[in-house]
Amino acid sequence: MMQAGRTLLKGAIFMVAAVALSGCSMFRADDSGQSRADDNAGRSSNSGGGGIFGVGGGGRASEDGIGVNSYLWRASLDTLNFMPLGSADPFGGVIITDWYSAPTTPNERFKATVYILDTRLRADALNVSIFRQTNTNGQWSDASVDPDTEIQIENAILQRARELRLSNVR
Repeated sequence: MMQAGRTLLKGAIFMVAAVALSGCSMFRADDSGQSRADDNAGRSSNSGGGGIFGVGGGGRASEDGIGVNSYLWRASLDTLNFMPLGSADPFGGVIITDWYSAPTTPNERFKATVYILDTRLRADALNVSIFRQTNTNGQWSDASVDPDTEIQIENAILQRARELRLSNVR
C-alpha cells in the first residue's frame, strides 16, 4: 500500500510540473518584430492571414502559426492519414506515424517520419523516411525498404501541397 501512495504522489507531481511548463513558450518574435520563419522581405508577420496553418500568409508561418510551410504540413498529414499519428511537431516540422499494418499483409508493418525543412514550398524542403518490419514467429524484425517508396511518398506529398496551394489562390 505504501508503494501505491508513492506512485500516486509521483504522478501528481509530474502532472503539476507538466501543467506549469505548458504555459512556457520559446516561440516568439525577435527584436525586429518579425517571426523567425517569415523570410519574405518587406512583409511583417502581423500582416494578416495566418491562423493555425498560416494559409492566408501564402503558406508561410506567422507569429501565431506553424514554423514550416503550411501546404507541405497539411499535405503530409493528408497523404499519411491512413496511418495512425504518433506525434506531430508543427514548429519543428516533424510528423511521426505509429506502426501500420495493411489488412492484406498482417505480418508486415510500416512507420513513417516526415521532416519539413523549410518555410518555402520546395521539393528539397521535404524528407520522408519509411521503416518496415516483418513478423516471423511472433517476433518483429527490421526489414529493408525499397528506396523508391520514400520517393513516391515525397512526390505524393508535393503533389498534394501544390493542389492545396492552387486551390487557395483562387
